[in-house]
Amino acid sequence: MLRRLVDVLAAILALVLTGPLILVLALAVRLQSTGPAFFGGPRVGKNGRPFKLWKLRTMISNAYQEGPNITSKDDPRITRLGARLREARLDELPQFWNLLVGDVTLIGPRAEDPEILERYPPEHRWILSVKPGLTGAGTIYYALHQEDTLPTGESTEEHYLGKLLDEKLTIDREYLEHQSAWTDLGILLQTAQYAAGKIFPSRPSEDDAPRS
Repeated sequence: MLRRLVDVLAAILALVLTGPLILVLALAVRLQSTGPAFFGGPRVGKNGRPFKLWKLRTMISNAYQEGPNITSKDDPRITRLGARLREARLDELPQFWNLLVGDVTLIGPRAEDPEILERYPPEHRWILSVKPGLTGAGTIYYALHQEDTLPTGESTEEHYLGKLLDEKLTIDREYLEHQSAWTDLGILLQTAQYAAGKIFPSRPSEDDAPRS
């Protein structure tokens, strides 16, 4: 009950603060490319419950008919504005709505696409026993260390399932086994630091510049 209360309060605060920005970005998406401003990606929640995870649309409107469900940063289906939104993680702001209505909790394993989940090995099916999270230990690890390794094209899903999934979910499971208020706070701080670094990237100093 307390966890759900925290989720609702966090979602309301986030939507109030970011609502105007979401509306401006949604308008920009509509003006920049054909299709809806928002995209509800099919996901699987606790006990196999399906739901749509909402994002600002960053790809062409028929993207999932044109290629794999997992995308790399240089995927040709990503629009010019979409690439900028993805780089700053601003496309994920509408997911606070999913937090508000209870599709996800604040911290937990990332919700998976149903077609990808069907290919999970049995040892990772435990993910269906917990509510997915807006952020999490595995999500942060994936963003920092794994996402940039995704190849472009039809091999994207095979690379994710064969080389990245096991390590990411192992980290998520270790978090669940040792979950506490302190571990939750640490993940939230890591997430905030990561998001701030994406939105306000630091410029290289003169000391970092290449020398002849």
